[in-house]
Amino acid sequence: MAFFFLLCLVLGVFSTIINSIPTISVTGAKFFTSEGKQFFIKGVAYQLIEDDPLVDVDQCERDATLMQELGANTIRVYHINETADHSGCMNAFASRGIYLFVDLDSFKTYISYSGQPSWTEEKAASYRAVMDNFQQYDNTAETDSPAAPYLLAAAADMTKYRKAKGYRDIPVGYSATDTGALRPMLQDYVACRPDETERLDFYSVNTYSWCGAATEYQTSGYPALQALSQDYPIPLWMSEDGCNTAPPRDFKDQNAVFGPDMIDTWSGAMIYEWIQEMNHYGLVSYGAQQAPDVTDGTRIVNGFTREGQPVPVQPDFDNLKQVWATISPTGVESAAYAATFSAKLPQCPDYTADGWKVDAAAALPTLGAQGVSSGMASGVPSGSITVTGITNPSAAPTNGTGAGESGVNGTATPSSTSTAGAQSGAQGNAMIGGNYGLFGVLAAALAMGASFVFFI
Repeated sequence: MAFFFLLCLVLGVFSTIINSIPTISVTGAKFFTSEGKQFFIKGVAYQLIEDDPLVDVDQCERDATLMQELGANTIRVYHINETADHSGCMNAFASRGIYLFVDLDSFKTYISYSGQPSWTEEKAASYRAVMDNFQQYDNTAETDSPAAPYLLAAAADMTKYRKAKGYRDIPVGYSATDTGALRPMLQDYVACRPDETERLDFYSVNTYSWCGAATEYQTSGYPALQALSQDYPIPLWMSEDGCNTAPPRDFKDQNAVFGPDMIDTWSGAMIYEWIQEMNHYGLVSYGAQQAPDVTDGTRIVNGFTREGQPVPVQPDFDNLKQVWATISPTGVESAAYAATFSAKLPQCPDYTADGWKVDAAAALPTLGAQGVSSGMASGVPSGSITVTGITNPSAAPTNGTGAGESGVNGTATPSSTSTAGAQSGAQGNAMIGGNYGLFGVLAAALAMGASFVFFI
């Protein structure tokens, strides 16, 4: 499981240029557009460079054009520079009907490092800066144990800040890895508290549990995901998806996500990932692969060119394009849904001395309750996470790019070895070793990869 990240889904564009794209909000367990239509996510993880892929307008124009051809309507960006001007790229995507999920945290503002959770004014200021930068765009939405209460505290504070600033109700949520030892405790905890201001707006899961053409719904990990999510009171979606252990990927799992078994519970999926890297998850490339030691600034990193004209990686690109072209869910109208929806909060997980060490009835931490985390320790190998001693139902690959689910007995998720520098998810840069048990795994996972997310 990656440390929680704050995703900001940017739904729209710079207000002085384009105002036509509907905004996205949450009603009950579903996303809706401002036109009252249910919104389903057909997304792609997008992080060309470690720093910020949303400042090169020409590149965004090229990529957005091809994404529109693919059939994507959302992207997820893991790291941005909150002080940069993103209006050009936001317009490029919004003009093609593409929304953005953006993580609020950075390499130095994760809720927890080395099992030491904290929610401080310094971290809050950084998260607020991201929200301040992106709230102006209609096409934004955000994603973001002893650590679990700090997660909710951060989300609650960001929600209060959003209201105090007079911003629209941009959904704030969390992205977690699909780790069996933690599910469903964390999933239930973030949605079970009686005070609605202390619950997330949405929850998402990085899952790689449908692998290969021979897999069918009943033989995948999806029935287990669905069984644990029935009647979940807030929107639920897959923040990373697309196992590649049995290539080529045919993406037939999308028929299940948007099919009768899951569509009433799940709001779609984010395919991992846009750019081809060492993990071979890419849907496009920007030129022939060079030697691993070839690096030229941000243009070429570890032999992979990261700018220019995107060229589809086949047959994966066309496979996804063809599957998505056959899927056009209509869902329900917001007014009709709101009139009948009644939230059924899950039961809060019980505290256990050797398992879930969180008292659900306890008050959430306040700002400054713990010391400020200084960031990743120096000398830690980049892009690697190892958690042992747990069973993960997802078939996470052994090498990937920075998003950060924890794998099984040293197996990394696809995003944990990114040539762009631990881009996906929230962590990407630390190594966790040893047998932690459930509580230790939760603290480590929260410290390393999952993220807050907001939907603008």
